[in-house]
Amino acid sequence: MFDQAFSPSVCDGSGMIRAQQRQAYQLLQEAGWRIVDDKMVDAQGKPVVIEFLLAQTEFERVLLPFKRNLADLGIDLVIRRVDVSQYITRVRSRDFDMIVGSFPQSNSPGNEQREFWMSSSADKPGSRNYIGLKDPAIDSLVENLINADSRASLVAHAKALDRVLQWGYYVIPNWHIKTWRVAYWDHIGHPKVAPKYDIGVNTWWIKPGAKPAVEPTPDNQAAPAEAVY
Repeated sequence: MFDQAFSPSVCDGSGMIRAQQRQAYQLLQEAGWRIVDDKMVDAQGKPVVIEFLLAQTEFERVLLPFKRNLADLGIDLVIRRVDVSQYITRVRSRDFDMIVGSFPQSNSPGNEQREFWMSSSADKPGSRNYIGLKDPAIDSLVENLINADSRASLVAHAKALDRVLQWGYYVIPNWHIKTWRVAYWDHIGHPKVAPKYDIGVNTWWIKPGAKPAVEPTPDNQAAPAEAVY
């Protein structure tokens, strides 16, 4: 895998993914799964049912196309929405099939990578190793990344770790937006050049002597004067 870059599946955004579904069906067949009465079943005839655990209602609309695509393969995706306390308890104890998760990164990855990927955190309640990864190769890459003695070494190990994780197919990309959606009052200034991966709110300022075009009140605070996308 180190001599071949990972290339994720690409579609045209139309929602028509027949080629990918055919590939998925072929892989499932090769692994011993088969279709019986429009349901994907294992060697014992047990159908595939996946529970997707959620605490936020807004993610349901994101998951519905995923649910439909799996249904075309005979796989039943059950979207299970629970209250926040139950969600936290189940995630901490790894009592789920699938969840919406993220692994926040920075330009200088370090000790936090142990919590994300290492075997030592896989069975630790409350850790960020949601996947439950236990891979000696990944453990070694993480330790070498953390103990890198130069920026070049850190970058090299970070790229190697990234490639190994992608080739493992541990996650399914959910959704992405390449812009920050921010609304602000027109009396607030900000630099023309923003940080590479942030909007840099801490660098904004109130323009000297300026007042908002509309004075903020309890009734209009949800209606800013200008929006930036």
